[in-house]
Amino acid sequence: MSPSRARTLVRAALGTSLLVVATIAGIWFTATPRPSGPNDTPARVLIPTGASFHVAAESLATAGLIRWPRIFALYGSYRGRDRTIRAGTYRLRRGQPWDVLIDALHTGKGAVATVVVPEGWPLRRIVPYLSKELQIPADSLEAAVRDSAMRARLGVPTESLEGYLFPDTYVIPLGTTARQVVALMVTRFEHAWKPEWTARLDTLHRSRHEIMTLASIVEGEVQKPDERPVVAAVYWNRLRAKMFLQADPTVLYANGKWASRVYYRDLDVQSPYNTYRHTGLPPGPIDSPGAAAIEGTLYPAQVPYRYFVAAPDGHHEFRKTFEEHEAAIQQIRAAARAKARADSLAARADSSKPAGADSAQRGGARAGRRGG
Repeated sequence: MSPSRARTLVRAALGTSLLVVATIAGIWFTATPRPSGPNDTPARVLIPTGASFHVAAESLATAGLIRWPRIFALYGSYRGRDRTIRAGTYRLRRGQPWDVLIDALHTGKGAVATVVVPEGWPLRRIVPYLSKELQIPADSLEAAVRDSAMRARLGVPTESLEGYLFPDTYVIPLGTTARQVVALMVTRFEHAWKPEWTARLDTLHRSRHEIMTLASIVEGEVQKPDERPVVAAVYWNRLRAKMFLQADPTVLYANGKWASRVYYRDLDVQSPYNTYRHTGLPPGPIDSPGAAAIEGTLYPAQVPYRYFVAAPDGHHEFRKTFEEHEAAIQQIRAAARAKARADSLAARADSSKPAGADSAQRGGARAGRRGG
């Protein structure tokens, strides 16, 4: 027998031995019950697009789901599942049999999506986002957010669960139904609602739905987190005085817009959500407020303000009287015009510089910072 023939036979024998070991290990890890305990917990694993089964096995090992990735890969080959894995992020429980893990990679069962719903998003943004990320038909989600039983449970008098899908980060298994997703987000809201907030409702003589409605307006109005209790106080003061709230976010909601600016033509919209035409609170929330906005609404600042105007940097100027408010508006507009002129002059001056001189100046600034 030639040396090369002998080496081939040795390699074949070793390969067969390894396959036998992998098969025995796979059968043992599949058939032997695993005791539950502190290690029997979910782990998140990313299987990249185009990853080989060997790479997937290494990812499982890194996550603590298996101990011998090479033998696991050989067992996957023995089962004929090593070329049919699905990419994605998986949430898999530690201590599961190898066959369960392999089947999960083969079918995509256990794959999850991480969705982030920011504070202040209305349903018109949440529904298409969830539809895309979770591969759920949008019309199914539209039906789920109008579920009458869920609305009755929460005491929601409006036609949808607007405001009650709590803004948060969710890890959701792919294949979850629309109703399950909505129920999860509503449950998160119920857990976020504190018992002392319910007691506070009696002090304010308001329902939870009214608080959620005002909190959603506050959420839609502020950019600076520390202003939430002050903005809420302004609206409370206007409600007590039976003034129009004149909240721009409600007008945008009534017009079906997602924008940062309201025009005079927008104020003519015929809607109970137009707080420039209707006193009191609108029928329901206009977006999903977070816990800080809800708390700021329940515990507003003790201030006398009834007016505020937004500055270009996002902060608000608060005033007590309309005359003071008008003066603040003129002051902000003057500052904005002055800044626009300064920016324009700076842009013209910059465009007139030779490119080489500009580069040298920037280089000198960088050198100075390094030297400092």
